[in-house]
Amino acid sequence: MTTGFIAKGRTPIKFTLESAAAPAAASFDHFNFSNFWLATHPQPNLPIHGQAAYLVDLDTRMVMWERDPETTRAPASLTKLITAMVAVDDAGSLDRVVEVTPEATQVVPSVMGLSAGERLTVRQLLDGLFLDSGNDAAEALAQGIVPRDRFIRQMNQKAKSIGLTGSNFVNPSGLDAPGHGMTAHDLVHTAAYLDRYYPELAAIAATKDIAIPATAQHKAFYPHNLNGILWSYPGATGLKTGLTDNAGGCMLATATRDGRHLIVVVLNATLHSTADATLLLNYGFSVRTDGAFGPWATTHPAA
Repeated sequence: MTTGFIAKGRTPIKFTLESAAAPAAASFDHFNFSNFWLATHPQPNLPIHGQAAYLVDLDTRMVMWERDPETTRAPASLTKLITAMVAVDDAGSLDRVVEVTPEATQVVPSVMGLSAGERLTVRQLLDGLFLDSGNDAAEALAQGIVPRDRFIRQMNQKAKSIGLTGSNFVNPSGLDAPGHGMTAHDLVHTAAYLDRYYPELAAIAATKDIAIPATAQHKAFYPHNLNGILWSYPGATGLKTGLTDNAGGCMLATATRDGRHLIVVVLNATLHSTADATLLLNYGFSVRTDGAFGPWATTHPAA
């Protein structure tokens, strides 16, 4: 307890401060990636078409290759990672049922095929969100749990809470819009966060095909994953593709090989995003980051 006096005019006022413990700081993993590897191993001149690219060894948190990672760009449907996490946060359960609003069915292109009034679970809408890259599924999730404007605010709050610094959202689908953008760095950061804290979403993103049988509440759906790297790259585990006029072709890919986990994003690489991601993953798996960074790192011996 602290006692003191504050002078007010000529009359001292006695005050007492009761001692109190400060609340413990929240423990957030902000996935701080290290450039130590790049500083000690100059990156090769790979023929990458994308205007931005970022390759990270998730185990050591080492950046292995980068091009313009901090410029905010249109992220297209890579936005949907944030949408999915916020929807799960709001729903509380993947089994929660959401009714599709008429407004959610008005977005084009890239749709799951929802009709107004249909009732699906959050999990089923996430199937359409990740596999079909359904803009209608994104809007259904953004409108069917909380009011849409609140959902958009939560997307931006989520971005800040997990440590994103170059991202801002104005819609849940990733359609081009003024003020809507993410950096390559933030996208890999988001993928790392989703992989660690939302494993059920990572599992959905890794699914190639799924059948959703018809019920009295909705018709049948057959989401098919548009992420070609799942079909072509050994060890690929996800994660999302995107394409809009402003964003160009985008690819956010995760892959596991020999116990190692890599994440790569390529932005604005129309017609080359899958090839760029493949080339970067091949490079990443061809070398091993052998310097530990932080208490979480796993040191890899040189190949």
